[in-house]
Amino acid sequence: MVRAVDYDARRRAVLSAAIDHYIKEAEPVSSEDVAQEFDLSSASIRNIFAELEEAGYLTHPYTSGGKIPTDKGYRYYVDFLVAQMELLEEEKSCILHEYKRQIMRLEDALEKTSEVLSQVTHYAGIVSFLEWQDKIFYRGLSQILEQPEFQNLEKTRLLLKIIEEKAQLLDIINRDFKGRVKVYIGEELGCPQMDNCSLVVSTYNLKNKPSGRLAVLGPMRMRYNHIIPALEYVSDVLTEVLEGI
Repeated sequence: MVRAVDYDARRRAVLSAAIDHYIKEAEPVSSEDVAQEFDLSSASIRNIFAELEEAGYLTHPYTSGGKIPTDKGYRYYVDFLVAQMELLEEEKSCILHEYKRQIMRLEDALEKTSEVLSQVTHYAGIVSFLEWQDKIFYRGLSQILEQPEFQNLEKTRLLLKIIEEKAQLLDIINRDFKGRVKVYIGEELGCPQMDNCSLVVSTYNLKNKPSGRLAVLGPMRMRYNHIIPALEYVSDVLTEVLEGI
């Protein structure tokens, strides 16, 4: 009996594997890289890559060679392919330990949270408070500047300027959105200086009201399946910490 092949599921699996590989290695993905994970030849993977590229999910930085995800590819990955998004209990314990010392001031709690976000995600952690329109707390810029996407000095200078001047970054972070977490990928940020970045945003509460935003800023090639649950958990912990202030 001939087994039916779900070609759409196969394409989704190949896209997921290609993006996983690129997130890990930061190098264009070859058909050989992905073929190892499937019972398929490199030629078959190349054909699927061609279909995914034609559909706008992958592109290639050079005339020949491997593929890299597009903004559309990352968006599909985040919305449909990241199925397991749970934080390990060990990571939860580490986050709670960071808040173990009693925090008496709101400002100290927000500063500590930006530090925790950076430590947990290895990207830049950003915290805003809605009533302080001109102030943000951020840590971990050096960590994202070590990523290969940020080796262009002019683009890096423009990104740092956006962060330091705050207003445009706050406009993005404070946009309305539905759900617990919002992910802005590349051009979705609406800021050319950040078109090689992703920003993952969540809300925290003070006195049972949404009072500010937490965000993680990094390259589009970030570990979304770790960043998203980490941000959700830190948001819950911060909300709980603020109840005691």
